[in-house]
Amino acid sequence: MLYDAESGDFTLVAGGDTMITRRLRVFKEDSFLGLKRLFQDADVRFTNLEMLMHEFEHSPGAAGGTFTGSDPKNLKELEWLGINLVSCANNHSYDYGEAGVLTNLAHLRDSDLVYAGTGRNLSEARAPGYLDTPQGRVALISASSTFSESGRALDQRPDIKGRPGLNALRFSETHTVDRPAFDELRRISSGLGLEALKDAQRRFKPKGMVPEDTDTEFRFMGKKFLLGEEFGVTTRLNARDLEGNLRWVKDARRMSDWVLVSVHCHESGGHRDEPPGFLEDFARRCIDEGADVFIGHGPHVTRGIEIYKGKPIFYSLGNFIFQNDTVRWQPSFNYDLLKLDAGATPADFYDARSELDSRGFPGDSIYWESVVIRCEF
Repeated sequence: MLYDAESGDFTLVAGGDTMITRRLRVFKEDSFLGLKRLFQDADVRFTNLEMLMHEFEHSPGAAGGTFTGSDPKNLKELEWLGINLVSCANNHSYDYGEAGVLTNLAHLRDSDLVYAGTGRNLSEARAPGYLDTPQGRVALISASSTFSESGRALDQRPDIKGRPGLNALRFSETHTVDRPAFDELRRISSGLGLEALKDAQRRFKPKGMVPEDTDTEFRFMGKKFLLGEEFGVTTRLNARDLEGNLRWVKDARRMSDWVLVSVHCHESGGHRDEPPGFLEDFARRCIDEGADVFIGHGPHVTRGIEIYKGKPIFYSLGNFIFQNDTVRWQPSFNYDLLKLDAGATPADFYDARSELDSRGFPGDSIYWESVVIRCEF
């Protein structure tokens, strides 16, 4: 007997970022229900879950952006639509700290969704989620290059627990500038007293933690600058994060029939439509090690498609379900940023943030142009 999983046939449908805060099944329009059928007819139905499921029972983390929160019942709405596989590693994974990560994971475990990207420690966050389908077993590895440092999952040690968080994909940037700019940066740093501060740090901290500057390499305000003929920016993946993620890609290749890698990445190349160099490098390395599909998301706009060694790389699918203006509550410091007093309501906050839909996401149509992809293997 030949199982369907041995046929080599496999269909994937995927959408980009999902920030769901409302019911989906209330919509009865034919075109919307057609989208539902598109998902339900596929073997694997993926989206990036850029939303934490909780009941606002935890304190918010560090300030920055929309603090996400959705009724855990909305996971059932995604299942109703047909979604069966979600990535969790993104810049909102730690909106409500360690407790928010763990609560979100608990609600996901109670659902029928397979997930990857966050965990009680780094090993769990990096490990694949596995979805069994009639057409074979599918692995998902989820990472994010955009995150708060406190939200990065940490490994356990023999003497201390790990830290809950996301599977981080760190990278470094190097800025190349010409001679006049290079010399001016050094003059500014000296004039502001930053060179004296660096010298003091070199004497106090372990050797090598504060790198020495040279005639062609200089660090200023946390940035690394190189002397060159032209201006430019290059990026490079963190070696440990690269190795750690590729190790799981290789493991997933042996443990499943199909391997998907998902990365949340706000960073861009020369333009917001272009992926950064480190993401292109990572996507190709993942396919080299056995991934069948690479799916990017994060900038809330679509980016290009590359076919590498016969395998598709989608650098960003844009938004899929984008309901971030109906998150029920926001922390007090978000109101403070907009100079709103304690009597302001959530609607006041969202109106002030977008200046009545004239700025931000509501004010630019490019954020509302998206794609849903279908791949047949």
